[in-house]
Amino acid sequence: MTVSSCRIFRYRLPLVGPLSLTGGVIHEREGLLVRLESDLGATGWGDAAPLPGFSREGIDEAAAEAVAWAGRLRGARFEARSDGSMPWPEWESAAVSPSVRFGLETALSSLARRMEDGAAAELACFEGSVPVNGLLAGSREQVLADAARLRDGGCRAVKLKVGSRPVAKDVELTRAVRDVLGDGVSIRLDANRSWSLEQAVAFGREVDGAGVEYLEEPLHEPARLRELFDATGIPVALDESLLELRPEELEGRREVGAVVLKPTLLGGLARARQWASTASALDIRPVVSSCFESGVGLLALADFAWNSTRDSVPEGLDTYRWLGADVIEPRIPFRPGAVDWSNATARAHRIDASRLTEIRHD
Repeated sequence: MTVSSCRIFRYRLPLVGPLSLTGGVIHEREGLLVRLESDLGATGWGDAAPLPGFSREGIDEAAAEAVAWAGRLRGARFEARSDGSMPWPEWESAAVSPSVRFGLETALSSLARRMEDGAAAELACFEGSVPVNGLLAGSREQVLADAARLRDGGCRAVKLKVGSRPVAKDVELTRAVRDVLGDGVSIRLDANRSWSLEQAVAFGREVDGAGVEYLEEPLHEPARLRELFDATGIPVALDESLLELRPEELEGRREVGAVVLKPTLLGGLARARQWASTASALDIRPVVSSCFESGVGLLALADFAWNSTRDSVPEGLDTYRWLGADVIEPRIPFRPGAVDWSNATARAHRIDASRLTEIRHD
């Protein structure tokens, strides 16, 4: 297969409300769509959306980099691997910003699928239903109301943000969420490195019996996670710590119960596959997670999750409901706790060109 054209588009999507991130508050989500076309007329779409406060590259730097790669991709020949990746020596050895690599890799993966399957749908990816852990955030009343809604909708796992309240209030809220959910729904907690070891140990001991699946990034000092596990017995999940580690460094980390894989930050699908493969071999659960990407990015993440774990692991894709609009029309169908995508569904969806502004390049 030869790439005959690569076009780059910019999008701005309103959020349903202000979103507090490290370094500030955002009211819209900006990103780039990559559209590839092959010499046989097939197309593939990818999403490059650096996350403010987390990505080292900003949207303008990502746009300039994507445009430069667009020129290099035209005329390039690819042969797809069995995992849907597209090996290309020049690409694999290059220094590419994480979000841009994710956008280009997902566009290539999408193009490969349409070439292989002859898919009629513009947005070709997995066919099935990927479970999603529902995100609980906001006031106590909102958290408990959402917990009840997700429970009633058949959700298998929820993720509760902790660490911004006093420890005693986080303990009370965690127990209240468990009371609402009953025993059939898993609770995952994310503290965003908010606690000292002493605070985290106090929290862990107080929520004993609440059935916490894992504590994600609880400590200011990640080097002390083993001590926390030894004191509480609650497994930890690694998220931003993965940016400081290599996959093989998971060996012997008995405190780690899960790794949270965000390809937009990790540096694309190939890098995330390495983490998922290594973690699974060590009996550590890989959980695919989004960074408030558009529907194009979210579908690529759901496709990656489907091919990694099928429907056995609820994934962190609930950020989609923060988008007040999308580049996909109609919006991706979510039900509480899952994203559903089938051939019949896919044929009804298309890219909404009115949301895009093309970045012209030679």
